[in-house]
Amino acid sequence: MSRIEKALEKATRLRNKTSSGAVSETLAVREDTLDVTKVSSYIITLTDPTSPISEEYRKLKSMVVRLTKQEGFKNTIMVTSTLSKEGKSITAINLAITLSQEYDYTVLLIDADLRDPSLHRYLNLTPEAGLTDCLVDGLDISRALLKPGIGKLSFLPSGKKVKNPVELLASQRMKELIDEIKHRYSDRYIIIDTPPTLPFAETRSISALVDGIVFVVKEGVASLQNISDALEILKDHNILGIVYNDVGIESLEGRYHYYYPYSQHANTKEGA
Repeated sequence: MSRIEKALEKATRLRNKTSSGAVSETLAVREDTLDVTKVSSYIITLTDPTSPISEEYRKLKSMVVRLTKQEGFKNTIMVTSTLSKEGKSITAINLAITLSQEYDYTVLLIDADLRDPSLHRYLNLTPEAGLTDCLVDGLDISRALLKPGIGKLSFLPSGKKVKNPVELLASQRMKELIDEIKHRYSDRYIIIDTPPTLPFAETRSISALVDGIVFVVKEGVASLQNISDALEILKDHNILGIVYNDVGIESLEGRYHYYYPYSQHANTKEGA
């Protein structure tokens, strides 16, 4: 059994212990019960779960489940965009939350946007360690995982700042970490928030490690040429679909999320 497998197994054992004080908190997955009033309003699946936008995220979740279970279980999914400020992180976190609230699924949300990590801020969490600490320092993953108290969601923050995010995310250590988590928990969805595709090279490395990609496009941000260039970069990988974000439809308060299943072999898009 590998070091990562042992760490994950240990975390599971520690969570199941009921005796207080018998286990040091630093060795267990940290429990952080969220105060919903303090999380970002963009985490709408928590702050306003009955809204039309939350319903669109549930539709996105349903389509992702359908697409990832057609041939086996494609459980590692990265979320990216063409450029910054298109809503990829918001999409990743709301997708992870809706999946984790389902009876059948456990979810690990990973912040792999090492240049501009934001998931912990949206959730109003203060992580002490994360992904980079596991990769650089060999920290047991059990010491970096957080349990925010949302369904069956675990969260691996980005960790400490590093000078070489491209090399780190393209490293053998990153490959091994994703591979270990994927196969150790074969029934767990792993949602990975990554940097935007055009400005940064590390997204190309991560795309080779995952089973599928959700691509976010915000209306009015990237040009059609930019989007085309980004999709060309990712064309050899499994693009599950495109989320068309922040569409100006007045009846839904200007924030509506379309999901288009994406095919590299067809120019047609089927609306959802």
